[in-house]
Amino acid sequence: MQAFNNFLVKFDDILWGLPLIVLILTAGIFLTLRLGGLQVRHLPRALKYMVRNEEDGTGEVTSFGALCTALSATIGTGNIVGVATALVAGGPGALLWMWLAAFFGMATKYAEGVLAIKYRTVDERGHVLGGPFYYIERGMDEKLPKLKPFNHALAKLFAFFGAGVGLFGIGTFTQVNGISSAVKSFFDPNNEHMVTLFGREYSWAVIISGIVLTVLVALVVIGGLRRISAVSQVVVPFMAILYFVVCLGIILFNITKVPAAVQLIVESAFGVRAAAGGALGAMFMSMQKGIARGIFSNEAGLGSAPIASAAAQTNEPVRQGLVSMTGTFIDTIIICTMTGLSIVLTGTYNIGLDGVDVTIAAFSAGLPISSAIASALLTLCLVFFAFTTILGWNYYGERCMEYLFDRSMKTVMIYRCLYVLAIFIGPFMTIEAVWTIADIFNGLMAIPNLIAIIALNGVIVAETKSFFQRYPKM
Repeated sequence: MQAFNNFLVKFDDILWGLPLIVLILTAGIFLTLRLGGLQVRHLPRALKYMVRNEEDGTGEVTSFGALCTALSATIGTGNIVGVATALVAGGPGALLWMWLAAFFGMATKYAEGVLAIKYRTVDERGHVLGGPFYYIERGMDEKLPKLKPFNHALAKLFAFFGAGVGLFGIGTFTQVNGISSAVKSFFDPNNEHMVTLFGREYSWAVIISGIVLTVLVALVVIGGLRRISAVSQVVVPFMAILYFVVCLGIILFNITKVPAAVQLIVESAFGVRAAAGGALGAMFMSMQKGIARGIFSNEAGLGSAPIASAAAQTNEPVRQGLVSMTGTFIDTIIICTMTGLSIVLTGTYNIGLDGVDVTIAAFSAGLPISSAIASALLTLCLVFFAFTTILGWNYYGERCMEYLFDRSMKTVMIYRCLYVLAIFIGPFMTIEAVWTIADIFNGLMAIPNLIAIIALNGVIVAETKSFFQRYPKM
């Protein structure tokens, strides 16, 4: 078993190493050039479309609802814990490379949104199904008809990996563990209230939080997309605004340190402050950690968000593409930046802490409040972030299963029940291989998606030109 675990870890390191990161970043650069820097020129219009829904559009949820569903999956513990880990390992400069990944990722996310609407399907009941599996199948069949068997196999591979990621990792076990650990650290940090289950001791805080979370998730996911979207439209803006306000408070209370912090971020990104001879190595470490964390955070290029985008009530692929790219802007440019600046301003990235403890220390040092209140605020944000990620990835997994099994709702219901079961047992899982497999599946999702985006870049450009010729003004 140990040999198998070692193999998985090595494969994961190779998959999520330099080649995949370069592939995702290169796709973003290529699309940015092909679209003429659309993410800069049309960001104001995109933000306007984000809150103004299309009145006569076809779909199951509003564009804003689809965006919130996608954001519910991307805004997660990575925005708090992941950013902290990147800054500890790569230094403050990792934040600049995170911005760079997000900038080019906006072009990728735009392309995903365009293709999701263009190649989605709507049945006689008005049920919408779309995402990478359909633009891989239908779009590439149009572009490369001689490769139909390959195209269909690629689409099924994406759906298989997507369902696996949702059920075995990002959507369930990792998020549930994050919530139960945060709750335990706050309510029972000294393990004073323990009980023995399955031959191991667990805190009552872990057990109670797991049961409550299972019930809440079941109540939401059983209602399907509309209920997930309805909950996401309330919870996602609330949690994002709450976290933004808290971090903004840290920045305002330390406003005189901001210029020096920005200078430190830029210098660290290029290894200027490294010891003689180590500048190049420091720069590459900062670059790798920052770009990797940016990609993990906003999921641009992985192909998850277009599954939600496909359900948006719109008749214009480009309009939804613009709305989709605001997700990357909100997730990384705003939320990850707030986390990163809070940590850099307070200097908690280099005091020997790691993970969530870095951000807790930043909250405690940056705000005129006690460490207990700071911990409570961060615990609340972590719980909300992880809860919405669970909801978003349930939707992604269900749509992948629906595609794999020819729209069989019976299969979807089975998946839904297994998903709720995974939430229930999540706090008690200790098998490291489960997390590694989920990480591998997540990386493997990106490959079919990126192949399709590059192959269909001409379609994306044509749709973009047509839309802006028809609607030159907002």
